[in-house]
Amino acid sequence: MAAELDGATGTLLSVWEAARENTTSRLSGAQLRAVMVVERYDGINLRRLAALLNMLLSSASRLCDRLVAAGMLEREPGRSDRREIALHLTPESIRLLAELRRDRRQRLADVLAGMSGEGRQALLRGLVEFDRVARAREGETGPAVEFRSAPHPPTQPGPGSAEPPAARSA
Repeated sequence: MAAELDGATGTLLSVWEAARENTTSRLSGAQLRAVMVVERYDGINLRRLAALLNMLLSSASRLCDRLVAAGMLEREPGRSDRREIALHLTPESIRLLAELRRDRRQRLADVLAGMSGEGRQALLRGLVEFDRVARAREGETGPAVEFRSAPHPPTQPGPGSAEPPAARSA
């Protein structure tokens, strides 16, 4: 089962990667992940960002330097400790993430439109359960960073809908 899932998710990831390349070609994968972490944890400090990205502090600092220079992140002194820097998205990075998600959703909808309603529902149920179990194993209470945008209540797609709720959140 794991081998079949690995193969099938490779296709899903290629759809996502095509959207990323189309929309965010000027950002590396690491830079995009950093922007998405800052989106989720607005005001995050560099140390926590490095931990969440599983990077050395110096590497995360250089990554943020590049993102600030590119106009994707803003730094501001921390409210409780002026030596600590808080990171925030810029309007440009917010626009870029919205564009990425629109492109990715359209690509997913195109594939989902070729599936039967039963197949879409089974996929949605399986992915929702997979997400819940994976987050519980990692002690995570919210959606995974890679799949996160603004929180959406879980809903079932209506008749004829080709887009499962999981596809709406990043």
